[in-house]
Amino acid sequence: MQNVNAIDFAYRSYHTKVTPAYENKLDDSVCVNCGQCLLACPVNAIYEKDDTKDVLKALKTKKHVVVQTAPAVRASLGEEFDLPAGTLVTGKMVSSLRKIGFKKIFDTQFGADLTITEEAAELIERLKENKNLPMITSCCPGWIKYIEHFYPELLKHVSTCKSPHDMFGAIAKSYYQNKYKINKKDLVVVSIMPCTAKKFEIQRKEMKKEVDYVLTTRELARLIKSKKINFNKLKDEEFDTPLGLSSGAGTIFGASGGVMEAALRTAYETATGKKLEMLEFNQIRGMSDFKEGSIVINNKTINFAVVNGLGNAREILEQIKNKKCKYDFIEVMACPGGCIAGGGQPKPTNKEIVQKRMNAIYLNDKNKKIRKSHENPAIIQLYKEFLGRPLSKKAHKLLHTSYIKRGT
Repeated sequence: MQNVNAIDFAYRSYHTKVTPAYENKLDDSVCVNCGQCLLACPVNAIYEKDDTKDVLKALKTKKHVVVQTAPAVRASLGEEFDLPAGTLVTGKMVSSLRKIGFKKIFDTQFGADLTITEEAAELIERLKENKNLPMITSCCPGWIKYIEHFYPELLKHVSTCKSPHDMFGAIAKSYYQNKYKINKKDLVVVSIMPCTAKKFEIQRKEMKKEVDYVLTTRELARLIKSKKINFNKLKDEEFDTPLGLSSGAGTIFGASGGVMEAALRTAYETATGKKLEMLEFNQIRGMSDFKEGSIVINNKTINFAVVNGLGNAREILEQIKNKKCKYDFIEVMACPGGCIAGGGQPKPTNKEIVQKRMNAIYLNDKNKKIRKSHENPAIIQLYKEFLGRPLSKKAHKLLHTSYIKRGT
């Protein structure tokens, strides 16, 4: 499925074990930290490094500990409390995090809206200059590590935008910290993610420790249970402002095709100055390995594609490498179905469950008053007060990054 081959069976008979080549450490292999082996392991022998104790330790201090939650978490967390797959538990999730003791409960969807605002501007710029096309999305850290290992010569095609939770971290430790006069040493940012690769991502030196801890959906469930919180009986509560405000476009980031759809909504309107009549891009929704479509922006047809699962990504990377790619914009997610099926999600995670989770976040998008990232009032205010404009010098410094070549 992933075409990575970081681990395999070694030796024979009762000596058989699952291990990286030559019994090297996983860190020294080509593992991309996606966690799909964790979901597949029938005996739970593979698991994420648990950071709940460190988070609880931070919460017991006088530090200002804030938390952000990814779009996919609210559509899957309920499964850990015996609710049906696809049950949106946003309000209960926020309530439980307040009870645990976080100072502010924010939303990674705010970071998603910020990512789209920057990424759409970057795409428009590349299209105008006809440079480094196709542009490929950069939200998935498992995908980024994959291309760094196997196709580093194609890194110029990857968007320079950081992932949404790292953009959030950068804004929390600059704009938010300054606005509310919080001592830099006292601010701790925790991310709740459906993804195990995010644990690796925050350790990259390029990310400058903007996020301090990452907990998976499963870890959050364990944390709630350890505090003896009756999750299902909690009253719904709202995210804190301003970094808790988001659009429907931010919501669909959790599904394969969601980043592309959100980006196209904003890219079209900012490039043309016209309203996009149909916001739903149904041709890139769903569980298919490969999805494609096109849109006309300023009399130019833009071809786009969406792939999920790294084995499928390899095929499109080969097209780019051999100069046979017809697309201008490509979304890649490491996990099949997208973040909604990430390595940090509740078990089991099968196609039927993933589809129900997807349906939940698309319904959430449809019911949102604001459905385009560039119309989020908190994003508009952030640019007005702090960043200036998309792709400004300050925006580049805080919200964009670079990548490195890794060995195979």
